[in-house]
Amino acid sequence: MKKLALLLSMATCLFLFSFSSDKKGYQVGDDVVDFNLKNTKGEMISLASYKDAKGFIIVFTCNHCPFSVAYEDRIIALQAKYGAKGFPVVAINSNNKEVVPEDSYEEMIKRAAEKKFNFNYLYDSTQEIAHQFGAARTPHVFIVEKQKSNLKMKYIGAIDDNTDEPEAATKKYVESAVDEILAGKEVTTPMTKAIGCTIKWKK
Repeated sequence: MKKLALLLSMATCLFLFSFSSDKKGYQVGDDVVDFNLKNTKGEMISLASYKDAKGFIIVFTCNHCPFSVAYEDRIIALQAKYGAKGFPVVAINSNNKEVVPEDSYEEMIKRAAEKKFNFNYLYDSTQEIAHQFGAARTPHVFIVEKQKSNLKMKYIGAIDDNTDEPEAATKKYVESAVDEILAGKEVTTPMTKAIGCTIKWKK
């Protein structure tokens, strides 16, 4: 029954997604402006906070979306694999709590504790950062590389090509992109279509 409910929720999100359009924001190759948001420990976090980082895996996600829930373990795995290599995960929830109470800051704290998140989970309460990036759904990934004093957008899109089962994914877009950046190569697939629930904007 739980799996059926999850599939129905995903189908609903996909239906809504088909009638939505992406917000304008960063494109691959653009310079990225830093931000400063509160994490689930009450700390203010910016990209500049990561002194030794070579780049970032920025994931717009949330608590309630079944796609985000399906990817939580994969996001944890990305932090475990790439955090020590200089590409930490920075997760951001931009959903409006008045539209989706399950995505309030208080619920974020609970979810981070339940899942033992090993990455910073930040609250974009004004939705300014989602607009800045052009994030449209959850999960939606933006890979940023540090280049001297600049932050450069290198990849935008999905984590992989299977929203259902991680073992069934044949293309791991984020892993491939970060591996190529770390090897000093250009990202072979710099853009893909992110599939997930639409970000719930303030009415």
